[in-house]
Amino acid sequence: MAAHQEKKPSEERNHKSTQNDTPTSQVQWGRAWEVDWFSLASIIFLLMFAPLIVYYFIMSCDQYQCSLINPLVDLLTGNKHLSDIWNKTPGLTYKAAGIYILWVTFQVVLYLFIPDFCHKFLPGYVGGVQEGAVTPAGVVNKYEINGLQAWIITHVLWFANAYYFHWFSPTIIFDNWIPLLWCANLLGYAVSTFAMIKGYFFPTNAKDCKFTGNFFYDYMMGIEFNPRIGKWFDFKLFFNGRPGIVAWTLINLSYAAKQQELYGQVTNSMILVNVLQGIYVLDFFWNEDWYLKTIDICHDHFGWYLGWGDCVWLPYLYTLQGLYLVYHPVQLCTANAVGILMLGLIGYYVFRMTNHQKDLFRRTNGNCKIWGKKPEYIECSYMSVDGTKYYSKLLTSGFWGWARHFNYTGDLMGSLAYCLACGFEHILPYFYIVYMTILLTHRCIRDEHRCLGKYGKDWKRYTAAVPYRLIPGIF
Repeated sequence: MAAHQEKKPSEERNHKSTQNDTPTSQVQWGRAWEVDWFSLASIIFLLMFAPLIVYYFIMSCDQYQCSLINPLVDLLTGNKHLSDIWNKTPGLTYKAAGIYILWVTFQVVLYLFIPDFCHKFLPGYVGGVQEGAVTPAGVVNKYEINGLQAWIITHVLWFANAYYFHWFSPTIIFDNWIPLLWCANLLGYAVSTFAMIKGYFFPTNAKDCKFTGNFFYDYMMGIEFNPRIGKWFDFKLFFNGRPGIVAWTLINLSYAAKQQELYGQVTNSMILVNVLQGIYVLDFFWNEDWYLKTIDICHDHFGWYLGWGDCVWLPYLYTLQGLYLVYHPVQLCTANAVGILMLGLIGYYVFRMTNHQKDLFRRTNGNCKIWGKKPEYIECSYMSVDGTKYYSKLLTSGFWGWARHFNYTGDLMGSLAYCLACGFEHILPYFYIVYMTILLTHRCIRDEHRCLGKYGKDWKRYTAAVPYRLIPGIF
């Protein structure tokens, strides 16, 4: 449901030719023109049940100590009715609404009005104004990359408050977690609905809009490719990166503070979750310019899938491990803690180095070395809507010669480490690895279907050279 940044294995834009008169076949580039019955059924299911899934998980922790089975048992045996559970659920409060409005407004201000300065003094960091990938209509948008700066400013203020100003308790997020859920839902539905209306009546670029004629599909998957307000407020970049991912580490810190408040200590499992997920979040912002070349930006249109997903699904279900550890503190033995830390770090190394190889290959146009050798690749071409021809090189060396999505493999290793830190008493914290496996496998298939439509025979040559998706020799 949005939010994990996955580098496309398919595109390294080289140069474009002059426009020609050859008709172009876009097929699936961007997203599907036609909706099959299975896709429609899946979308209606998600629209109906995804919000309930989020509520069920959070309610299970609040009322059933994170048991996913006991609420169902109570309902099936008649011990409780739905109204009993609902009546015990905290409602929307003015305090939560104020916190959430202030939070989102603060992130908008950081995003729009404070140009990036981190790239001026951090070696190797790429920030400031950067170009995105070419869109199906042939547009190349510019972005103000300042996510790392926003994350630093936000967290400096958080720690300054915790240790000096004491304006609010560090447990403020946990203490208002369910009321904040209603605020996040309101924003998620509001921005998704606005994006759909905007796509119909005042799109940023009409040539990058796609209408299937199916209301549910268009609402969920989006109509506009890059909806914007003004020159710089880009819906996809803002909602994918801010406010959800900036909040991710703050949410975990609030969980740790609550654990300290309740038990007088922060367990090593909570520290592991904070550290490993913190590394992932920092990696996202350090490489935010790279994110402009990922599937979210390069293929997905902006609809409920990204809008609601980034506001609700990401901050509430990607942080389940920390929430679980508030209710069930786990102190791991040293061997287990070290093993989990190593799994998480190795997974991060695979994830980062795989993407680094692709970025190095792209930046140098193939004039580099990967694992000490000149990289191998397959040349291909594709066309935009206006008939402009572009050329790409598909890397088949290094990790990209092992599998077509080996960065996903590293991502899954890190995801498993987060879950293992919680022990084996409950299944709730393991939702994340199950979900990520389904999500990334589906992304493999979805991205490759679009790449086949985009590159045609060249993509078949690529898959023949790199036959496996995730696990060499297996899948």
